[in-house]
Amino acid sequence: MEIARLMTLKGRLDDLYETYNRREYVHPDPLEFLYAYDAPEDREIVAFVAASLAYGRVQTILDHVRAVLAPMGASPFRFLLRHTLDELMALYRGFRHRFASDEDLVYVLMAIRGMIQAEGSLYAGFLRTYSPDDPTLVPSQIRFCKELCRHAGRDLGHMVPTPERGSACKRLNLFFRWMVRQDAVDPGGWSQIRCDQLIIPLDTHMDRWGHFFGFTCRRASDLKAALEITAGYRHLVPDDPVRYDFVLTRTGIRNDIPRSAQQAIEELCHADL
Repeated sequence: MEIARLMTLKGRLDDLYETYNRREYVHPDPLEFLYAYDAPEDREIVAFVAASLAYGRVQTILDHVRAVLAPMGASPFRFLLRHTLDELMALYRGFRHRFASDEDLVYVLMAIRGMIQAEGSLYAGFLRTYSPDDPTLVPSQIRFCKELCRHAGRDLGHMVPTPERGSACKRLNLFFRWMVRQDAVDPGGWSQIRCDQLIIPLDTHMDRWGHFFGFTCRRASDLKAALEITAGYRHLVPDDPVRYDFVLTRTGIRNDIPRSAQQAIEELCHADL
């Protein structure tokens, strides 16, 4: 895409960002659960649980994340350190979220617990796998997922997808967006990770936009597509390629966005860029 066309696109996306990148437009989104936790060690656990369950109907996601968090009380961090595998199995017996069973959930919680016991927090555990020199987080994410599986004592399957298998890993990248970026919507906390290494959480909405903007021609919504689309946005915002992820997915999530927002996105879709 030529420079003039890129700048036109960037200007329109920046307008959307400035207008709608606000917490009042977050609900219904599992991101909203993070706002109740000020301590980073609690927020990262909530973020990992919420991102792991972020597939399927949005109301079901919210209900099931709420059900997982309810026994944890004010501090998920202290909760996990206090409970054993058997105790967690008893607490969450009967839990089900689409493909995820109570056992799947509990072993994710055990993986988090193991990393906290070994490193002090998920953040500290990720920093041990993190390479600031890589162009994206993919290599670090692969190592991080392996460490989580090691702490769980088993493969965590679809609950913790790894880029090593070629998946776009939308939920994993959503978790990193929430924890690394910090603005009016994303609460952040993982301040030593470079925002320019983040990867678009590739869902149907961002895949559609990526094709429309000419960032990818891939038919599969896989890791290669996610990286191509991320590279496209990096031309617009080199230090923050996932900046527009939240605002571009709002119309696919909310039914009550003001008509002006709908028109702005429709105009963007049909504009001769």
